[in-house]
Amino acid sequence: MVTKFPPVEWADDTGLLAIGGDLEVETLKLAYTSGIFPWPIEGEPLYWFAPPRRAILQFDELHVPERLQRYLKNSDFTFRVNSNFEAVIRGCAASANRKGARGTWITPEMIAAYCEFHRCGFAHSFETYNRKNELVGGMYGVMIKKYFAGESMFYKESNASKFALIETVSFLRQRGLEWMDVQTLTPLLKRLGAKEIPRAEFMKKLREALKEGL
Repeated sequence: MVTKFPPVEWADDTGLLAIGGDLEVETLKLAYTSGIFPWPIEGEPLYWFAPPRRAILQFDELHVPERLQRYLKNSDFTFRVNSNFEAVIRGCAASANRKGARGTWITPEMIAAYCEFHRCGFAHSFETYNRKNELVGGMYGVMIKKYFAGESMFYKESNASKFALIETVSFLRQRGLEWMDVQTLTPLLKRLGAKEIPRAEFMKKLREALKEGL
C-alpha cells in the first residue's frame, strides 16, 4: 500500500508524477484525494498523473444540444446506478469507440482493483438499458464525499453513453455535487461543456469538495 505521494507540483510537463506502487483500495483513495489518478499500460510499471491542466465539467455549464435532448426524450433508455459495475468497467475496457481515450489503460489489474474499490463504496457505475433490459451504455467513476471523478464511458447503442452522463449529472446534483473531474478533455466532453482549468484551481476545488460530507 502506498502511504504518500509526492506533491502534485512535482509532476512533469505531461503530468507524470510517480511510477510504481499498487492499486489497493487505500492507495487509490489516497491518490484521488490528493488530486492524482493512475494511468496503467499493460507490461509497464504503474504511472500516476497530476496534469498541469485538469478537465472538469461544471454542472451548471452542461450543454445538451436540442437535437440530442429530443432524441433522449423520445428514447426507450432507462437509467440505473450500481446494478452491474463489473459489466460497465468491462464494457469501457472493450470499447472501440472511445475516440481520444487513453488506449489500453483499463487493464485486467485495473478492472480487479476498481471492482474492489466498488465493493468498498468508492467506485460507482451509471448504466443505460434499452427496452429489452440490455446494458447498452454507461460510465463509471469514483466518488469520495462531494468529489466525483468520471473515469470512462462506453456505448453499444447510439447516444447511450451520453444518456448515462446526463443522468449521472442529475444524480450527482441531487446529492449536492456541483462539478465532476473528467481528467482529460475529449471532443465529446468539450461539446457538452467541459473545460480545462489550471492544476492549482483544481486542487482548491478538490479540497473544498472533500471538506463536505455526504
